[in-house]
Amino acid sequence: MHFKLPNKYYFIKTLDTNLIKKQDKNTGIIYRDYTVKSYNKKLILKFNELCKKKNIKFFIANNIKLAKQLNLSGAYIPSFNKSMSHLCYNFQVNFTILGSAHNIKEMRIKEKQKVNTIFISSIFKKNRNFLGLNKFKLLSNLTRNRVVALGGVSIKNIKKLKLTKSIMFAGISFFE
Repeated sequence: MHFKLPNKYYFIKTLDTNLIKKQDKNTGIIYRDYTVKSYNKKLILKFNELCKKKNIKFFIANNIKLAKQLNLSGAYIPSFNKSMSHLCYNFQVNFTILGSAHNIKEMRIKEKQKVNTIFISSIFKKNRNFLGLNKFKLLSNLTRNRVVALGGVSIKNIKKLKLTKSIMFAGISFFE
């Protein structure tokens, strides 16, 4: 890895150019819309160009082949994606694969998928995958990969991330 990764990741569902204007170069944008059957390549390319002008890393979820084809910053593999088919691709040096996990089993799958960074969820948001601070710390210490805290990060609890291995965080509502 020869380039600096963002320390914040913003999950978006729509390719709204106004979202880019509000972000700084330390923010990576992950386009994730699982309701769409096929992505609009022209719109993604336009959005990617705007991100590049602002020096923002742009990732697409669950479609490594398309991310590679469109020369994006990388791709994001969600926890439910267990496929290893991307391992046969040749990637550019600066192409980053991100992945998410909720437990040790999913974390090991992400390591086998050769992800560069693992998003561990949910650190603060109380949902069916809620970990809390202590379980998050235990999980994050079980990997050598970089770890990103995901789920319920807010201005109120962001200082608590200093108690973890995570030097990065991701979210939706934090950025809105």
